This record gives sequence, C-alpha cells and structure tokens, in this order.
Amino acid sequence: MAHGDVLSLDAKAAAIKLILLDVDGVLTDGAVVIYGDGSESKRFHIRDGIALVWAQRAGITVGLLSARQSPTTTQRAAQLGITLVHQGVTSKIETYDQIVGDMVLSDGEVAYMGDDIVDLAVLGRAGLSAAPSDAVDEVRARVDFVSSRRGGDGAVRELVELILRAQRQWDPLVAAYEAEAARS
Repeated sequence: MAHGDVLSLDAKAAAIKLILLDVDGVLTDGAVVIYGDGSESKRFHIRDGIALVWAQRAGITVGLLSARQSPTTTQRAAQLGITLVHQGVTSKIETYDQIVGDMVLSDGEVAYMGDDIVDLAVLGRAGLSAAPSDAVDEVRARVDFVSSRRGGDGAVRELVELILRAQRQWDPLVAAYEAEAARS
C-alpha cells in the first residue's frame, strides 16, 4: 500500500467517481508513429475503450490528462464519449487540482493511472493510484494497484473492472449481456 493509509484497495475503488488517465503509455503502448506529412497514429486497445464506456454508463466520469497535444487522442476521446480532455498540460498536478475543484470532488473519489515520473505528483494525491505493468520502477513502487497488463494492452480495462466490481456494478453488467442471449 503506497499511501500509508489503511483503506483496502476494494474500499478505495468503491469510492471512485472520477477515473483520470494519462494517455501515452497507459491508453497506448507509448509509441507514436509520425508520418512525413506530420500526422500521427497511436494504437489503442479495444477492451480499454469498451471498459471506459461501461464506466461512464455506471455514472463514473472519465477524463484524460496528457502532457502531449495530439489530434489522435482528441479523436479517440470523442469516439468513447469522453469530454473531460486536458492535453498539452505543463503541470499535471495543477490541472488535476483544477479538475477536482471544478467537479467538487475529494482526492479519495479520484482514480489515476500513470506510467512515468511526470505522473508522480497526481499519483501521490489520487485516492486510488494505478499503473500499467510496464510503468517505470519509480511509479510501480508508489501506487496502490499495478495492472498485470501493459499500457495500451488492457491495463485500463483491469482498473475499470476493479472499480466496477468494488462498486457492485460488474456482475449486473455481465448479466445484462448474458440476458441478450435469452432475448434473441
């Protein structure tokens, strides 16, 4: 337990109302392909995307917090219905404070997943701090939850599933999809 408090991982996850995510290295594998015309591409995992849709349907706000400005990130956020998107930020902790203040949340109601040392300040404040399995050592050593999956390969899905299970919303979600079989 990185934050020194006695709340269990399940208790922390049960309190979450906002999931904030770094993008490159968390929602992607960290690689950015830049083409000759200046456009770029990134690889996003489809299971991370559907999990973020489910989180929003469950009433959890999802936001992206990235130091890089990227039209690819803007496009992916729009596909997933994510409107809380902060890109090109110089200080992630200042932007985090602004977001949490605007939403009138406490740190304990925020989950944040990051992968590099630029994320440490936010990870130190969020009620539930998380990292992909391939995050840098300094991050993995300081978070509440390290996914078994790499960034861009289902790490976000694991975090969302952890939160939805703790909030008793996972089993009803699965049951709803199972019920579709009975209707067809």
